[in-house]
Amino acid sequence: MTADFMTSDFKTTSRRTFLTAALGAPMLAALTAACGSSGPSRSANTGGGGPGSASYWFLTSQPQEGIRTDTVKRFNAANPDQQIQYTTFQNDAFKTKIKTAIGAGQAPTIIYGWGGGTLRSYVSAGQVDDLTSWFGANPAVKNRLFPSAFGPATVDGKVYAMPTEAVQPIILYYNKEVFDNVGVTPPQSWGDVMDLVPKFNAKGIAPFSLGGQSRWTEMMWLEFLFDRIGGPEVFEAAYNGEPNAWSNPAAVDALTRAQDLIRANGFVRGFSSITADSNADQALLYTGKAAMMLHGSWTYGGMSTDGGDFVSSGKLGYMNFPPVDGGKGDPSDTLGNPAQYLSIYSKATDEQKEAAKKFFSTAILSADEIKQWIGTGSVPVVQGTQSELSTSKDADFLEFVYKVSTGAKVFAQSWDQALSPTAAETLLDNIARLFQLSIDPRQFADNMNQVIGK
Repeated sequence: MTADFMTSDFKTTSRRTFLTAALGAPMLAALTAACGSSGPSRSANTGGGGPGSASYWFLTSQPQEGIRTDTVKRFNAANPDQQIQYTTFQNDAFKTKIKTAIGAGQAPTIIYGWGGGTLRSYVSAGQVDDLTSWFGANPAVKNRLFPSAFGPATVDGKVYAMPTEAVQPIILYYNKEVFDNVGVTPPQSWGDVMDLVPKFNAKGIAPFSLGGQSRWTEMMWLEFLFDRIGGPEVFEAAYNGEPNAWSNPAAVDALTRAQDLIRANGFVRGFSSITADSNADQALLYTGKAAMMLHGSWTYGGMSTDGGDFVSSGKLGYMNFPPVDGGKGDPSDTLGNPAQYLSIYSKATDEQKEAAKKFFSTAILSADEIKQWIGTGSVPVVQGTQSELSTSKDADFLEFVYKVSTGAKVFAQSWDQALSPTAAETLLDNIARLFQLSIDPRQFADNMNQVIGK
């Protein structure tokens, strides 16, 4: 779900920009909420071009580009015989270039991506190396990272990518001032959610803000309802290609509850015409026109920057999604973007692969890089950074993100990243139709069952 994380002033790019990169390449869908801007490519290269040099392509958009570039430069300065040549691309240019390069057998040594469905397609085509034994031989590299970050990097029990950068869970935000004025408390169950809806509507306040024109924002509701009702196994069955997985009774229950919320006027009027890219959904929350918003951790930056004193005065509340009464899911579980991912191109030379592995073990998420990510308001996918997070002006929020991310027994990857590009596009289309009430839960399930395994 995403554009590239947060900028130095906590301003974020849209998740959709990030996701588009994923869907378009033989991979993901966008991480979104985290990526580069669209437009023509621009590139920059550094490092020597000797036989031991490896190539690395990544996205532009500051401050993320600067962090990535600094990491390469530090590595090159320390390793004159094993250089990394980097090229930067804006989002759309990267999407096109990486797809073409992999198809032509000319991909960079280090392939930047989002794991999940796209990585699976790379693995199926034999385009990336199995890193399982390398991680086994380098336990210090693996053990310092969030265990949950390895899910989207794993295909059929084997690890094909290095988790990197920052973690971005989906969070239930709420406006404390609005809650106080209405005289209610944050929901502790799905029953509470439904009970709050008429109370906010009676006061002329939308219970939930939603940028429904950006279809992935609606997806987050289904992701949590599936998990809280049936546990992670419900979606995993669809991901693993089990026939009729979307017809699971828990799935139909989740789809039904989503439409119940819509029919109860749980979302702001006209949500289907509101865009997340413009941060209009965030504005509804911090101006008090909406009481709650389900969104990624990356939106904290936009609200901090654009919302006046909304964040600094302590009016913003945040929590994990509540349980569903009688549901099988663990309420500590979360979902979103567990990390970003770096793979090694299978056709690279042995020298290039060795340079890439040394880059992974000595430069990626080094102490210097960790400091830079925290400085941009992000939580790196590295365990034990609480003391560093506590020195940030946004310590409470960052520590909350850290706690949710490390405490989750399951950190599920966003569906549009986990599925194949074909299935992900079908998913987003049907989610939009479900939220517009133009199809019912059974029709949704039937439509999705048809693309299982595609």
